Amino acid sequence: MPSEGRCWETLKALRSSDKGRLCYYRDWLLRREDVLEECMSLPKLSSYSGWVVEHVLPHMQENQPLSETSPSSTSASALDQPSFVPKSPDASSAFSPASPATPNGTKGKDESQHTESMVLQSSRGIKVEGCVRMYELVHRMKGTEGLRLWQEEQERKVQALSEMASEQLKRFDEWKELKQHKEFQDLREVMEKSSREALGHQEKLKAEHRHRAKILNLKLREAEQQRVKQAEQERLRKEEGQIRLRALYALQEEMLQLSQQLDASEQHKALLKVDLAAFQTRGNQLCSLISGIIRASSESSYPTAESQAEAERALREMRDLLMNLGQEITRACEDKRRQDEEEAQVKLQEAQMQQGPEAHKEPPAPSQGPGGKQNEDLQVKVQDITMQWYQQLQDASMQCVLTFEGLTNSKDSQAKKIKMDLQKAATIPVSQISTIADCRSLVFMAGSKLKEIFDKIHSLLSGKPVQSGGRSVSVTLNPQGLDFVQYKLAEKFVLKLYPPLCSQKQGEEEVASHHEAAFPIAVVASGIWELHPRVGDLILAHLHKKCPYSVPFYPTFKEGMALEDYQRMLGYQVKDSKVEQQDNFLKRMSGMIRLYAAIIQLRWPYGNRQEIHPHGLNHGWRWLAQILNMEPLSDVTATLLFDFLEVCGNALMKQYQVQFWKMLILIKEDYFPRIEAITSSGQMGSFIRLKQFLEKCLQHKDIPVPKGFLTSSFWRS
Repeated sequence: MPSEGRCWETLKALRSSDKGRLCYYRDWLLRREDVLEECMSLPKLSSYSGWVVEHVLPHMQENQPLSETSPSSTSASALDQPSFVPKSPDASSAFSPASPATPNGTKGKDESQHTESMVLQSSRGIKVEGCVRMYELVHRMKGTEGLRLWQEEQERKVQALSEMASEQLKRFDEWKELKQHKEFQDLREVMEKSSREALGHQEKLKAEHRHRAKILNLKLREAEQQRVKQAEQERLRKEEGQIRLRALYALQEEMLQLSQQLDASEQHKALLKVDLAAFQTRGNQLCSLISGIIRASSESSYPTAESQAEAERALREMRDLLMNLGQEITRACEDKRRQDEEEAQVKLQEAQMQQGPEAHKEPPAPSQGPGGKQNEDLQVKVQDITMQWYQQLQDASMQCVLTFEGLTNSKDSQAKKIKMDLQKAATIPVSQISTIADCRSLVFMAGSKLKEIFDKIHSLLSGKPVQSGGRSVSVTLNPQGLDFVQYKLAEKFVLKLYPPLCSQKQGEEEVASHHEAAFPIAVVASGIWELHPRVGDLILAHLHKKCPYSVPFYPTFKEGMALEDYQRMLGYQVKDSKVEQQDNFLKRMSGMIRLYAAIIQLRWPYGNRQEIHPHGLNHGWRWLAQILNMEPLSDVTATLLFDFLEVCGNALMKQYQVQFWKMLILIKEDYFPRIEAITSSGQMGSFIRLKQFLEKCLQHKDIPVPKGFLTSSFWRS
């Protein structure tokens, strides 16, 4: 088609034109570095701008008419603005035809001429090129502005990302710090827990250690206490063994003495109706028994309590054996005397029959009258066996005094202190047995208090330490301590100090002033006597010495004896050659007889009931029989009989029953006339009191229980 041919021609023409030969870089926006460099470099005009301004534009303004040059001048004016086409000598020189940059001057000249002809031929191309340059400039400015905006946006993004990264870093650091803090907290908790567990375990170990230490200390303390206790028990056992051994030797000595007395009774063999050999055989068996006990005890180091008890039973049996023998001898002598009296009576009657009526006279009075002589039917002296018993007790008392003579005469301060402590420990408990409320009434303590006093005395005699005056006292402090305590204790039972408001001594005068006092003193003395026989013998020795009528024994006046000594033997108190009043003398004798009568009938309620009384009612019966076989003494015999029967009559009545009533009838019918015959009118008080008491008892056929007797209710108090 003819139009298609022209199009191709047009295109070829356009391609061969100046604009067609221009190179356009469509991807210039992608060249960011070049664009940035162009933006940062100073603005430049085209290399041809100067040449055009200097050469082309003036010629065009001259050749073209005003109408035609107006628009071009307008364009030129537009091109002359400094903002678009500034002058540049360098540029003009650079692009001038004669520029030395062209290697070939001729060639450059040709080109410049060619170019000039091209420019001159088309002024519109200059406009286009200027517009292109302006467009490029504007486009570049837009690109620069866009790039700047993009850079700012990128910077903002980078800033935001940086801030976000910084915040994230902070959060990360915070999270990391939190994690570390948490790990540290967990670690610290674990350590604290471990520490607490370790402390708890340590405290537990400490507690276990303390507990074990406490247990060990307790065990050690118990072991030490056990050791001390065992040592103390061993010491006490040895001391008790030594005491028992000495007691066994004393028992053996007494047994041998009794055996000698038993052998001395051979002189009465002709009078006895019983076989004396049986008594002697049994006595020898008892002596052999004690010898065997001592021999066995020596082999086993120390005797036991059973061995001592067995020896004491053997001794009591020996005493009873000797007593029975004495009673047999007394009975035989009485029968012999009665037989002799009957024979004498028969002979007297025969003589009277032979002499006639003068022989039928009244026989003489049975007792000594005021001015007459003594009746031959009754005796004044005590029986020999009783006198021997009395002498043995006095000898034992003197031997005991000699035993502790070294302690009493010692000048050592320590020994004196021990003596005083032992004396207080022995006498103070006895002084506490009863208390005086006033001079008219006696108030006794309860049975429990009496038992406490008894236990204290028994512990002292057993070698155990007791508290006295705030200190611990024991008879083991001195080898002679036991003998000293036994003697002082026995003496205190009989002669215990009495409060000064009423009297001076308790055992003898307290009982005399307050009859009820006999029973608490007697029951303690009886209990101590049962457990410690030697104390009982010493009590009897003191009692016989202070009151010989308790034997009974009437001391006789010997030639050359001082009157004061004889009065002391009778029981009177003599001071500065002055003898006490008869009333005081009778009161003391009455008190001691009442004490003796209470002892023989009372037993310690907490003792062994299977054992016999060491000095029981049989001795009371013996005393009553012997006192009735002796001539009465004025004022003394009636007083002693009344006191003895009032205290001990009820017990004797229960023990001997019919025989006792026969004896009371004998006293009333036979003995009362004898007492009345020797009693003066001024001394009839004691006789009348005895007579009224005896008649009342015979009338009621009963003897009342003595006032102050310790009943079972007393021990429950």
